[in-house]
Amino acid sequence: MTRVVVVGNGMVGSRFASDLVARCGTAAGPSAVEVTVLGAEEYEPYNRVLLSEVVAGKVDVAAIGLPGADDTRVTVRRGTEAIAIDRSARRVVTGEGAHPYDVVVLATGAAARVPDLPGLTDLPGGLPRGAHALRTLDDAREIVAASVNARHAVVVGAGVLGIEVACGLARRGVAVSLVHGGASVMDRQLDRVAGGVVARSLAGLGVRTWTGARTERIVVESGSVRGVTLRVPDGGAPAGPSARPGGGAAGAGDDATRLVDLEADLLVLACGTVPEAGLARAAGLAVDRGVVVGHDLASTDDARVFAIGDCAQPPEGGTGLIAQGWDQSRRLAEHLAERFAAAADGRGARRPGAAQGAAPGRPRVRLGVDADRPSMALRLAMNVVARPAVPADPGVGARATAGTDVVRVKAAGLEIVTMGVCGERRAPDPAHRSVTLSDPASGRHVEVVVADGLLVGATCVGAPDVGADLTATYTRRVPVPADPAHLLLRPVAQAPAPASSPTHMPDRTTVCTCNGVTKGDVVGCWHDGARSVDDVARATRATTGCGGCKEVVCGLVDWLAKADPDQARVALGA
Repeated sequence: MTRVVVVGNGMVGSRFASDLVARCGTAAGPSAVEVTVLGAEEYEPYNRVLLSEVVAGKVDVAAIGLPGADDTRVTVRRGTEAIAIDRSARRVVTGEGAHPYDVVVLATGAAARVPDLPGLTDLPGGLPRGAHALRTLDDAREIVAASVNARHAVVVGAGVLGIEVACGLARRGVAVSLVHGGASVMDRQLDRVAGGVVARSLAGLGVRTWTGARTERIVVESGSVRGVTLRVPDGGAPAGPSARPGGGAAGAGDDATRLVDLEADLLVLACGTVPEAGLARAAGLAVDRGVVVGHDLASTDDARVFAIGDCAQPPEGGTGLIAQGWDQSRRLAEHLAERFAAAADGRGARRPGAAQGAAPGRPRVRLGVDADRPSMALRLAMNVVARPAVPADPGVGARATAGTDVVRVKAAGLEIVTMGVCGERRAPDPAHRSVTLSDPASGRHVEVVVADGLLVGATCVGAPDVGADLTATYTRRVPVPADPAHLLLRPVAQAPAPASSPTHMPDRTTVCTCNGVTKGDVVGCWHDGARSVDDVARATRATTGCGGCKEVVCGLVDWLAKADPDQARVALGA
């Protein structure tokens, strides 16, 4: 019996436990494993990606739960924090005892970064009342509770999370100021022109945006947040509603800057994250920004210790996106399953089926019955997926990373998606060709970057249909037209419908990018007995990532019920 201890019961740690036992055969098999998952939080795994939607009131807390590993080989200990790794004794120490291991997998994630600011970190007892980070379910609940009586909110950090939180609070009727030190919002993904288009769209949603601003201090009275003082470029003004900031200018600054006071009784910190690598560092493992691992995700100092997700620092770097963590989970589970099987056999040969993720024999066929006209959501989705086939072998590296760097903003009234090569920080490359269409008055900005006949990067603001097309093209590595300008355009004249029914949608079509779930996977689990979106989610994990595929999966399930009514009636007991 091989003992595996997973430290972290979040989105990546819980996924890895499921992935591993799914690839290790039966509990009585020669490559049997025993998995212990240690989770510091008391909760079952939940989708942290959707916490901003909880703040916005778009998603209920109960709806963000994730399926755990339903297997007798997996023991989950919630509310149990690992405090040390004793590498010499090969055990993970907690406050309740020690857990011996043959392999330990660190999936400790990342903590919210709290900037060192007067009024924020120099008071006893932690953060003042009214100041919150957003990293856990408890954080989301506290922000929602605080928003009920809040009049003025300041969100520090205009990355993806900051923008989503600002839009969510504005949706709840709170006056919001969004503060960012960069030259434009989302400056890791957007250049200044695209960032300006987003700031203009935010203004239309009631969010004032301050860029190039440095937060000087947090004003605290009687232990509660009352305001935020900024240093901004002289003459700089917020992009947003015309209402002036509370207090106005507080005094002249130095060298073309000035101080501005903003009223605030709610402060949300969206200043990035810090990998939770303290456990590894204390154990003597190499830690830079995160736990340093090789291509096999093993620590460079101990071949029995692995790290995945936000706490890991692989050779290609971390994206901070859940798709990368889930890709690492899958790859590590395959690697360990093969290793355990080879050890059980006493040889290096791969055991048949040991590292296969899908159940054998699952059908990959299209139903041969044309149902009624599919739902609008599905028909819209089919505009995206009616594409040529993927090239035969894009390469191992491409397969490992395809789609793991797609960034989406999930905010009411704001549509942003970026992928691959994008933003001002990209290195110039003479092999890249780019075409841009910018229409700030309508809130649209689209840029594509192509190389060697493929889409290698894109930025899409305010054009969701084009963004969906580009995402499908990028993640599936579909060859692009010789003139990249065609990627920006959708036909104006009446064009033939790409498909009148999902029957004509190829089984290989990816419907859930986060989890790599295809239409064939959904059809397969329907034949295996799934009869609802929740059933499909449990079987394939579709809809459990960013949530952007939920309408498509709903449409497919609706189509399957109509195209295969006999099975639907049997399942319902009709």
